[in-house]
Amino acid sequence: MPAPSPTLGDVVRRFAPALEAERGEAVTPAQRAVLSALGRCRTAALGGHVYRCDRCGSEHIAYNACRNRHCPSCLGHKRAEWLQARTDELLPVPYFHVVFTLPTEVAALALGNKKVVYDILFQAAAQTLQCIARDRTHLGAEIGFLAVLHTWTQTLQHHPHVHCVVPGGGLAPDGSRWIPSRERFFLPVKVLSRLFRGKFLALLAQAAERGELRFGGSTASLAAPGAWADWLRQRRSQEWVVYAKPPFGSPTQVLKYLAAYTHRVAISNGRILAIDEAGVTFRYRDRAHENATRTMTLPGGEFLRRFLLHVLPKGFVRIRHFGFLAPRARQKLAACRALLPHRGARPLQASTAVAHQSVDPAAVDNHDTSCPRCSVGRLRHVAVLTPSQAFAASLPPMPPRDTS
Repeated sequence: MPAPSPTLGDVVRRFAPALEAERGEAVTPAQRAVLSALGRCRTAALGGHVYRCDRCGSEHIAYNACRNRHCPSCLGHKRAEWLQARTDELLPVPYFHVVFTLPTEVAALALGNKKVVYDILFQAAAQTLQCIARDRTHLGAEIGFLAVLHTWTQTLQHHPHVHCVVPGGGLAPDGSRWIPSRERFFLPVKVLSRLFRGKFLALLAQAAERGELRFGGSTASLAAPGAWADWLRQRRSQEWVVYAKPPFGSPTQVLKYLAAYTHRVAISNGRILAIDEAGVTFRYRDRAHENATRTMTLPGGEFLRRFLLHVLPKGFVRIRHFGFLAPRARQKLAACRALLPHRGARPLQASTAVAHQSVDPAAVDNHDTSCPRCSVGRLRHVAVLTPSQAFAASLPPMPPRDTS
């Protein structure tokens, strides 16, 4: 049997103790909790289940998952459930993809004020889309959309941005009809970017007036008299980036996009190529050179430092719904569907979009689990192990299944 591919959990177990010893209090309690969860994921520390092959009699342990939302090994099952629920929200219209990105200087402020600044990012992006869409010179309709926060680049640098998936059109103000957007154009990017900049900075200034922002590290100088006002003035004269991608071709493509973008963390297990004394080698896409695939090796401590930049505050919601897709607006969503022409059965390809995703081995139907030793028999569940029993057991563990 080939050796299992390296995982983020392997990186944590090898390099986290040294990182925490070196950085001390710079590692926050939330980051320590994530390191602890990922380091114990699918190990004896969390207990597990014993499976026995009905053909060769060999026994194997499937260790339990940590189920932490920052763990790439634990996302498949949650992703599948979430996507299945989204099929009920799909409309028979084109879908557009709009991305709102924070400038580097604002991103630096966000690192020490994640909850405040990321909340403002969601608010400003939502208000911008809804405001421009309501304008009769552009669309003149109430829209709905889904927004997902990402905070990383392919090389794990801090780069906060929100991906918005927007149906192409909306409800008329009186709710009497569906107003479609143009086929290949949703809203003007330059108008969106300038309104986004204004709304974001206004909300940020209000947060500062309420004393909700902390200045430290690279932003410590902003605490000096007059520095904050100067900083805001500079940001108002800066061009902000809003990017609109071409529309999706079908609701099925929307599902495939959501499968790739919603339940994602800064790096998947599949991108980690090697862990050795040199550090961690991983694959990334070089956007500066037409997304060419390249590799990078970082020292273990630096790799984890970058990964921890993307740990979200406890309870922070990174997937949000707005307009007629908001949880409290189900009647408006039903009205949209009633106003749109019926195009046959609603797409149920969510199962297809996530069919490649595997789930926690402990939850797999035994009849669908082949024996890793003989490849002929099926594994049958025979026992549950507590952590102490799992540590004492001398059985070979089942290889983890990459759900990234």
